[in-house]
Amino acid sequence: MNCVVIKVGTSTLTRGGGPPDTAYIADLAAQIAALQKTGCSVVLVSSGAIRAGMNRLKLPGRPRSIPQKQAAAAVGQGLLMHTYSEAFAAHNVPVAQVLLTREDLRDRTRYLNAQNTFAALLGHHVVPIVNENDTVSVDEIKFGDNDTLAALVASLIEADTLLLLSDVAGLYDKDPTQFADACLIPTVEAIDRALEQRVGGAQSQMGTGGMTTKIQAAKICAGSGVIMRIADGRRPAVVADALEGRCGTQFLPRRIPLRSRQRWIAYGIVPKGTVTVNDGARQRLLDEGKSLLPAGVTHLSGHFAAGDLVRLTDSHGDPFAQGFVNYSHADLARIMGKRTADILPILGITAGDEVVHRDNLVLDL
Repeated sequence: MNCVVIKVGTSTLTRGGGPPDTAYIADLAAQIAALQKTGCSVVLVSSGAIRAGMNRLKLPGRPRSIPQKQAAAAVGQGLLMHTYSEAFAAHNVPVAQVLLTREDLRDRTRYLNAQNTFAALLGHHVVPIVNENDTVSVDEIKFGDNDTLAALVASLIEADTLLLLSDVAGLYDKDPTQFADACLIPTVEAIDRALEQRVGGAQSQMGTGGMTTKIQAAKICAGSGVIMRIADGRRPAVVADALEGRCGTQFLPRRIPLRSRQRWIAYGIVPKGTVTVNDGARQRLLDEGKSLLPAGVTHLSGHFAAGDLVRLTDSHGDPFAQGFVNYSHADLARIMGKRTADILPILGITAGDEVVHRDNLVLDL
């Protein structure tokens, strides 16, 4: 492997809801330093800033308001980075802090700038330590979970593998806390609707630990050509064991991954709305590589402007594509279901025949 992204969650990084476990961090740093000595570049995505800040501020519980969370994160991020810096310094490995928001990946120029920054850091054998920029993030721009952040970083830098160090050993066929005969699934070849529905929520029949977000992360990795693995973060020598397939669950990537710009469209941007299409339009998009025309549109939701990203769903409401729309919500509502020849008479102006052009469309999400 040339490049690995490792993500460690708050529940793994701390014990019993307390501050970050310095002994665990020291051991993790030693494992990553050993991996780096094999010639592999490593990026670490770490949660725990808010928890560290809560501890220093002596807060009785997790803050609920965004300003209080941001304040805790501002205090905790420095403490967390100091702990990591000392742990990696023992192995003569430099580290760098990288804080990201959704806006950094939504804007194409900032996306490419972030890509170049990671390349420069890894070129100097630095371990970038990544977290969401909680001190400025609000609900509209949050990644939502560091599993998603880690998958987006793995996609951004075209990593070989994403390793999620979790409080669960992997994906099970049923909840191991309720069924003694639950079996670990060593390999998932493809993520289908049935698997997504079975996983459910954070506490589900597939196990605990926010498995839904991990499945979503696996989908991003699969489309990006990245192998994703889930393993028990507290297992001794977990990094080497998981990467060599001796523990955990691995999710295999697609045979043909998306190209760089396709990954940005598919995963880097949050859609502003949804466009539902009929079965004929869906078939032409998927099987014939056509653009979406107004005649194929049956329903709209959300409010979007021309040039915004929208999600395409079929007649059953299942998403299958997303792309940049040429017409605003208001204009598309007037021309949906119409022929292309009707666009100019209805709107008095035209942005082209296509609602979404095939060059700005990513299919089969």
